[in-house]
Amino acid sequence: MDRDANDPPVTAEPEVLITRVLNFPRELVFDAWTRPDYLMKWYAPHGCSIRFVKIDVREGGSFHSCIDDPKFGECWVTGSYLEVKRPERLVFTMTLSNEAGDSVSAKEAGHDPEWQQKTTVTLTLTQIESRKTKLVLHQNVSERLAKKTGAYPSWLQMLDRLETLLTEKV
Repeated sequence: MDRDANDPPVTAEPEVLITRVLNFPRELVFDAWTRPDYLMKWYAPHGCSIRFVKIDVREGGSFHSCIDDPKFGECWVTGSYLEVKRPERLVFTMTLSNEAGDSVSAKEAGHDPEWQQKTTVTLTLTQIESRKTKLVLHQNVSERLAKKTGAYPSWLQMLDRLETLLTEKV
């Protein structure tokens, strides 16, 4: 069977792949991933907050953000938007950085040394009913490592927060 260019890569270990059905129109879900005023309200795990030094959501645009975690401390990330196709697809990179926006290693950032310095997140939104959206999130990092470091449960928590925010908006 031929692989499609949009298929997740085949690797030795399963990568992060999260699927969730949301009871909201896909345009609203997409906006929540691309509008800073929405992102500020949900794009951080429970008990944490996010701030953006900059965010420019467009193909070729970039962001520099910090998640403040009361237990872990600051987690700085820079990224680039590789694909922005409203309302169906968003692809962006996430690179460990410091406050100045310089790339740093996982060890320098205080992360598990196995963690990749740069990952790519692909978000695919499919309208499955008039007001339901299937969200598929793929991150090119080992699911085992993401569960070990807390990144995987953080995605789940953030998606819970996204649903709560969108419930308030509808």
